[in-house]
Parts: sequence; C-alpha cells; structure tokens
Amino acid sequence: MKIIIHVNHIELTSTIKAHVEEKIGLLVRHMDPKHEDLAEARVEVGKPSEHHHKGNIFYAEVNLKIGKGLMRATAENKDLYAAVNHCRDELEKQLQKHKTKHGHSF
Repeated sequence: MKIIIHVNHIELTSTIKAHVEEKIGLLVRHMDPKHEDLAEARVEVGKPSEHHHKGNIFYAEVNLKIGKGLMRATAENKDLYAAVNHCRDELEKQLQKHKTKHGHSF
C-alpha cells in the first residue's frame, strides 16, 4: 500500500511520519493480498489553522482508495497521534463492514 502524507501548519517530523506509516500501514491486514498493491492512503495531518482559539487541536484525515472504492475517516484531538489512531480504527471498521456486507475483502 502506498501512503502519501501531507501536513498543514506543522512540520513533518520523522516521528510523525513513522507513526502514520505504522498505524495506517496496519490496514493492509484487512485487505485481500491481491488488492494490497492497488491501495493508496492519502493522509493529511496538522492543525486546522495557525490561530486556533481552543489551544492545540490537531486533526487527521485519511482517504483510502482501493481500486474504485474509497473510504474516508477524519478525527480531531489534542493529541495528533490519537487522531491518527482514531482514523485507523474507523477505517478498520469500514473495511470489516465491507467484508461482512460483500463477503470479500477489498
């Protein structure tokens, strides 16, 4: 699976990059191996704006494209890593739901 990371109003550190690649990369275990190479995850992480009034709020948004299928998850949290984890959990649920509904993995 190809993972493309974009950042907004923050610096992409090696720690953030490693966390996103590790957590979003775990989604492949819910995919059919033949679709793994077709999958692309576009991940955007950062702050909604430079001047957020509620303190440090981070967001993560993941668009997971598998062939013609598209799944999306977004999260906001005071902890950037928790927001990424929430998106991963949401996409795992969507992949499971698709598998149950359609009888096969993406």
